Amino acid sequence: MKQSEYIELEDKFGAQNYKPLDVVIEKGEGVWVWDVEGNKYMDCLSAYSAVNQGHCHPRIKKAMQEQIEKLTLTSRAFRNDQLGPFYEELCALTNSHKVLPMNSGAEAVETAIKAVRKWGYMVKGIPEDRAEIIVCGDNFHGRTITIVSFSTDLGSRKGFGPFTPGFKIIPFGNAEALEATITPNTVAFMVEPIQGEAGVIIPPEGYLKKVREICNKHNINLILDEIQTGLGRTGKMLAEEHEGIEADITLIGKALSGGFYPVSAVLSNTEVLGVLKPGEHGSTFGGNPLACAVAREALKVLKDEKLIQNAEDMGAKFLAGLNSIQNGKIKEVRGRGLLLAVEFKLNAGGARQYCEKLKENDLLCKETHDNIIRFAPPLVINAKQVDWALERIKSVLSV
Repeated sequence: MKQSEYIELEDKFGAQNYKPLDVVIEKGEGVWVWDVEGNKYMDCLSAYSAVNQGHCHPRIKKAMQEQIEKLTLTSRAFRNDQLGPFYEELCALTNSHKVLPMNSGAEAVETAIKAVRKWGYMVKGIPEDRAEIIVCGDNFHGRTITIVSFSTDLGSRKGFGPFTPGFKIIPFGNAEALEATITPNTVAFMVEPIQGEAGVIIPPEGYLKKVREICNKHNINLILDEIQTGLGRTGKMLAEEHEGIEADITLIGKALSGGFYPVSAVLSNTEVLGVLKPGEHGSTFGGNPLACAVAREALKVLKDEKLIQNAEDMGAKFLAGLNSIQNGKIKEVRGRGLLLAVEFKLNAGGARQYCEKLKENDLLCKETHDNIIRFAPPLVINAKQVDWALERIKSVLSV
């Protein structure tokens, strides 16, 4: 089938809740993908950072194939031989104490919300049904009804009410606003270390450290959503490490499976996760042996292949190249590790046009919030490939 025929089928039978670039991918390897007509592209989105280890990494693929031959699913009614080792290895890599496995990032967020609310009632002594969670404007934590209830993005909210109560919204990067909003009923502050979907918005230096101090002072949980920023993307295993702090609850997903399988996890401690008793929360697929086997190998690849250090090194090179682009319509270039963005002024006519031109130059990326292009290639990218990408980006974005 031709590419146009695949697109026609998708448009005819599929819900129109995405606006993808018109390229139909059939194969991927490392930083490269190929469409159904044999054209080769560099992937500079990494499935929204889900394929940090590169497309179809051979070690993760082998681990998945071996586990498929033995056991894929038991549900949590029984134990399996992959879950315990997965817990131990994940805790060691992330300096965590307890793990609750789920499938998607949104499920991890929902799990954290449930856990801190119950912690508030059982441990902090907040009156039933009065728990409050503080979040930030321009956040992106998922698409469920509860999560979009505290979104400030009109496109995520309009037409989906009524919404779940119990959330307060403050500006991102403003520690003083956090302290001013805390009440005796506050159980947690949930925040992305870097706001990815908002356009790679990096908070002021020292923000997370100040937030950590405020949460300690008022006995509330700090929840860091590292679903996109975690697992090496910013040049550290977790983005919290840039400021030397530890969250009470850390949410990870996406690259936890290297793009092979839906896997997410809530990382915390006994005080918080201990409030959940048998029958109070769970998932049929959460913690299944196939997911655990895949995630274990995906984590080992990050460590063994030094992909976190590579993200820091190649990210610095990529950022320097983007900063050298001469275009009066560029408002700002920003990034940390291999999570980078170019924001255009309103008179540029939007970022989509540049993404489409880059596709014609064999590089795939995606606009966010109309005026921003996010660049996030797999962490396996090397210096020669960064130069290849920058050559094309400069040719399209320079004027």
